[in-house]
Amino acid sequence: MHCPFCKEPDTRVIDSRLVSTGDQIRRRRECTKCKVRYTTYESAELNLPRIIKADGRRESFKEEKLRNGILRAIEKRPVAMAHVDLAVSHITHKLRATGDREVASRQMGDWVMAQLRGIDQVAYVRFASVYRSFEDVRAFLEEIERLEHELPPALKVNQMDLLNTDGDER
Repeated sequence: MHCPFCKEPDTRVIDSRLVSTGDQIRRRRECTKCKVRYTTYESAELNLPRIIKADGRRESFKEEKLRNGILRAIEKRPVAMAHVDLAVSHITHKLRATGDREVASRQMGDWVMAQLRGIDQVAYVRFASVYRSFEDVRAFLEEIERLEHELPPALKVNQMDLLNTDGDER
């Protein structure tokens, strides 16, 4: 790698470490000519599959679009950004792991719903209402009732009730 300061083609790596996410390597380098030290990051260049939309259009996967969809669902909810980052990371990993050149947007939606289900029930229902195109209040209620019955007890502990049935306010 060329030195970004003096353009010397000869530099040496003096330290390498994994970045916390584990998908990048941080390298400390030193120029053999000007002795300036600098940091570089190295990551694998992987091609992600294209997304097949419901109307048949195909588009490149955009992590920012995925993140924005999740952020809209959790808006004004007590959800840490670390949960969002982890959800995006899990979904992106699943996308890469398919090995396919194209993935249906419906599959992506299912993965998002699975992540939101464990993060926040309200965010899950918000996303589901758009994703599944709920037509009326009955569809909302059915989804909420299904969620209340199917959510594992370990996940229920950290979440507020969707339907406050005991009458007290939270």
